[in-house]
Amino acid sequence: MTPSDTPQSRWSDLDRPPLNVPALRRGLLRPGGLWTSLDVVETTGSTNSDLARRAATGLDEGAVLIAEEQTAGRGRLDRTWTAPARSGLFFSVYLKPGVIPAERWGWLPLLTGVAAATGLARSAGVDTALKWPNDLLVTVEGAERKAGGILAERAGDGVVVGMGVNVSLRADELPAPTAASLALAGAVSTDRETLLRGVLRSLEHWYGQWRAADGDAAASGLQEAYAAGCATLGRTVRAQLPGDRTLTGEAVAIDGDGRLVLSTGNGLQEPVSAGDIVHLRGAGGGLV
Repeated sequence: MTPSDTPQSRWSDLDRPPLNVPALRRGLLRPGGLWTSLDVVETTGSTNSDLARRAATGLDEGAVLIAEEQTAGRGRLDRTWTAPARSGLFFSVYLKPGVIPAERWGWLPLLTGVAAATGLARSAGVDTALKWPNDLLVTVEGAERKAGGILAERAGDGVVVGMGVNVSLRADELPAPTAASLALAGAVSTDRETLLRGVLRSLEHWYGQWRAADGDAAASGLQEAYAAGCATLGRTVRAQLPGDRTLTGEAVAIDGDGRLVLSTGNGLQEPVSAGDIVHLRGAGGGLV
């Protein structure tokens, strides 16, 4: 019996049933498809760390690892991500872009953001916006709040891409006032299997488009799609950079390398890469 096959008497929250692993495998693993294996663990520190360790000794592309609970989930710059068991989607996938130029691999977290926003819009009925470079935003009571995040890391000869999305968290369970969940945003469905299938199928589609275009974000339509869903664009933001340097300007574009282009007060346009960002905030202190 796997952890996700445990009887109902062991559920800590009947509103948060465990994932049905056989059903997920039937729905996502198919000959010729991207996803080649799917495993669910009851609890782990970080699915990204787990997959990265497996990748170091050889791992097929398309491996999916899902945790019912993460105790040491990580975001950018080693920020932590925690949530109650079975209250969200906590998973990582392993991708091997292969011959695509390495300088284009930086688009993978942005690609995952587009896939997540598209998949969640269809499966949860929630309008999900993207905060550059790696946050998923929803609107709760008229305010934009963070409902999820994405982290991509090189591992082996590929990339591990992890995602955490708050699904059923109640207001008193949120880790911060700026956080949210799909339920609080009015999702028409909080069934995690439905949501996971929607996100992974969308990710398979966008990754296929991007690879077919040799990683060219413009030719694959990825650059346009990301810009269309990016809540950061058109707003005045303050980027905190290493060395206590701060850059303030209007976010005007996402360039071909996935960098955020800021139009500064001196009339110059300066691109900022995700790797250079410590914090990105609205000039008035908001999320974006």
